[in-house]
Amino acid sequence: MTCVSPEATRRPGDPAARASRVRRPPGGRVAHTETMDSPDPPGISRRFPARADSAAAARRFVRDAVDGAAAGVGPAARDVAELLAGELVTNAVLHARGECEVRVRTAGGTVDVRVLDDRPDRPVVPWYGHPYAATGWGWTLVERLASRHGVTTDGDRKAVWFELRPEDAPPAPPGSFLPEPRDCPAGNVTLVDLPCALYSASQQHRHALLRELLLAPSAGARLGVRPADLATAHDISALISGRVTQALRAHPSGADMVTVGVSLPPEAMKAVPVLRRVLVRAERAARQELLLSRPSLPQMRAFRDWLFEEITRQLAGEEPTAWTLVPREPSARPSELTPWDTRQVEDSRVPTIAADDANQIIAANRAAADLLGWHADELLGQRITALVPEHLRERHLAAFTSLLLTGEPRILGRSVPLPALHRDGGLLPVRLFIQTQEAADGRTVFVAQLIPRASAPAASPDTAGSGRREPGEEPDEPRPEPAADREAARTEAPGHTAGPRPAAGGARTASAGPGREDAHLTALEGLSLLADTRSALAGTPDLDALVRRVCEVLAGQLADWCVVDLLDEHEQVDRVCVVHHDTEALPPEAYEGRLPPVSEAGRGPLPRVLRGAGPLLLTEIPPPDQATSALDARQLDLFEQLGARSAVVAPLRARREVLGALTVARIGGQRPFTDEDLPLVSDVAAALALGVDNARLYQETLSIAERLQRSLLPALPDTGHLQLAARYAPSSASAQVGGDWYDAFVVPGGDTVLVIGDVTGHDLKAAVAMSALRNMLRGIAVDRQEPPGDVLRRLDLASHTLYRHATATCIYGLVKDDPASGSQTLHYSLAGHLPPLLATREGDTRFLDAAAGLLIGLDPEMPRPTAHAELPPDSTLLLYTDGLIERRGEHLDDAMTRLRRHAAALAREPLHVFCDELLIGLAADSTDDVAVLAVRSTPPS
Repeated sequence: MTCVSPEATRRPGDPAARASRVRRPPGGRVAHTETMDSPDPPGISRRFPARADSAAAARRFVRDAVDGAAAGVGPAARDVAELLAGELVTNAVLHARGECEVRVRTAGGTVDVRVLDDRPDRPVVPWYGHPYAATGWGWTLVERLASRHGVTTDGDRKAVWFELRPEDAPPAPPGSFLPEPRDCPAGNVTLVDLPCALYSASQQHRHALLRELLLAPSAGARLGVRPADLATAHDISALISGRVTQALRAHPSGADMVTVGVSLPPEAMKAVPVLRRVLVRAERAARQELLLSRPSLPQMRAFRDWLFEEITRQLAGEEPTAWTLVPREPSARPSELTPWDTRQVEDSRVPTIAADDANQIIAANRAAADLLGWHADELLGQRITALVPEHLRERHLAAFTSLLLTGEPRILGRSVPLPALHRDGGLLPVRLFIQTQEAADGRTVFVAQLIPRASAPAASPDTAGSGRREPGEEPDEPRPEPAADREAARTEAPGHTAGPRPAAGGARTASAGPGREDAHLTALEGLSLLADTRSALAGTPDLDALVRRVCEVLAGQLADWCVVDLLDEHEQVDRVCVVHHDTEALPPEAYEGRLPPVSEAGRGPLPRVLRGAGPLLLTEIPPPDQATSALDARQLDLFEQLGARSAVVAPLRARREVLGALTVARIGGQRPFTDEDLPLVSDVAAALALGVDNARLYQETLSIAERLQRSLLPALPDTGHLQLAARYAPSSASAQVGGDWYDAFVVPGGDTVLVIGDVTGHDLKAAVAMSALRNMLRGIAVDRQEPPGDVLRRLDLASHTLYRHATATCIYGLVKDDPASGSQTLHYSLAGHLPPLLATREGDTRFLDAAAGLLIGLDPEMPRPTAHAELPPDSTLLLYTDGLIERRGEHLDDAMTRLRRHAAALAREPLHVFCDELLIGLAADSTDDVAVLAVRSTPPS
């Protein structure tokens, strides 16, 4: 890395080298850059080698020099000088990697310290750490504690200096800060949609790894990194950090995502691959616990790869690719691209809990607390294990520890069915979805959503076993399918564009609508807006996502900002979405949420529209103090806060009912809305209302169907000779209702019936057909008590008569006791269903497939066979539906082999552990419903 500093290419005395610009660093202190063509201030000096212990030796030297000067320097200034000198010498050792000289001068209570090295081509590159960063504070300390500081260079040497002045001394003269980017050839790199929080966390982690690699040899560690590669990696890492940090300063603090341009030398094309190789070696050492730093988590690795790829690709002349458009696995993507904030949990309507890397709960919303039987504030500070059933705690701790030590996730970004522990000790079936987010201060936060699911009535955990398993026995988990399709669907929604785009708040093109001051939207533009609105409505059945997508379209093409307010079933008003075209100008959490009720006193536009008026055009917006009701006041306050010049408030009507209101507004400088805009806004509102109504009907259908399915799941019988356990998990990718079912009951003769089946379909119709088949099968089994093959033939005949177009798979089993031997025998018949799996206590497994027949509903006259199999003592019989094992693109034989391996590993576990571990290991992200019925034979006492 040679072409770095402009001063390195200038002659001493060159006027360009003397030019200065004023900059105020943090704290208001002045930094100064000058050339070294004038004599250095007199004082004492000492040279130090490029060794790790030079920083401590330099601190002692500065302390002794200040103490011996007797120039009225107080002890506080002496301590600060000692501290800052150590930081600057550390930087010289790390970056210049050569001998350095420390000069100290005191006069009139002022202390001047300079650290000189022979590498002017390596300028100081500041980057600023976070409260949780362990390194990188040197230059920040200098900026905050020194009266003045800066860098001086000539052709041969560089000096980094600071000055401490008495408080009563006159102000320091203004100067200039660090050298501007080089004027030698360089390449421009545009980082599109750079996530600020994730970048900061990644930078912090990268520097921590490199710092440890530099210090490892002094501790005797040999990590296999060549010194030359480590030096190159350290240099290019510091340069990237400094340039990006300087670019970020041009954006408002607190921005979530920005687009920045940085200038990097051509040598970066060769240096960045070296940095990547060094970091891969460092990650490997971290996973082997040879470093104090932990390996990076998936989203940090994905971001780092994108950052380095963008630098090398763009320096090679390729076009930039936005971070938001890079497809990644679910576990490598935060749930949101904004920095994590506790309000995201508190405002969520989904039961959500957040924990830190110490496994401690740091945020929980009311929905999660109500679900688990707690108050939200009672959960704060507790270990997350307080919500994990006892038989899964050891597994949780092992998985969490493994994640932190290896960086490899098992369930991050995946929907996993498992039980949560209610406060009263009961087990609550949920789907757990965990993702990581980066906080603005550099922390990683684990955010978990707990979505209730239908299941069998919870039973008390079996206390006979602890769920303990040796590490080698832990079952492998299937890799999640690539999320490229989901990612593409999300990023191709209206409002997202491929390639680079200006930062938020930048200029918009004439086609953007609000920027057109000379004409209304043309007919073609209006049709395009309606088409984009309908495309956004077709993207998802989720109400919140649907509304936000439409608002993003409107805020980009029709207005500067828009709002959607919806009425609930109790006529309460919820502000569900506020979107501004400038994402940095609007914190949505400040405006979204519950609004005051619609009262008769309200005379403003929003109460009128919610009662059926409109659309209403507002060209003169009164101040909030003229509001006639609390709801009017909230609306007028919003107009004032966001600077509305004109607005249209339109009702959302569907099925002759008002569902809510749409508000679109334009700010000063844009053409105001007129009467000619009302038809277009009305059409958009009508399309949005239809989408809202459909989404609500869909959610209502789901709710009814799920309640129906919960009511159909039976309570398992208590038999003295068998242990039974069951689990049901709806699809994680579709409606939470389907045709899978299980059943178990005792017939009058004392035998135990075992049933599992799957009606074709994943909707309410399938659930209704399933309930009918289940009830018919129960009646036939109790009435006839015939062999399983005959029972299934009678069920087929009844189904063909009453539900001619329904097809289903089914297993009917009958467990009989032999009083003489004390053994148990399963008599069974299969109707197109996957065969049961029998696992002995020793781990031997086999599928029972001797009585296979056609599906229910194909040919009711076809005879059905019956087979039997002995159940050895302590063996486990598993009945399951295809959602447990089948995966797209995978051969069924491979899936069944994986099931046998899991069942063998769990054969000695308590039965409830057996079921839960199967769901965790096999049913994560299943796109089908899953039903499991497990039976364990118990030997006679």
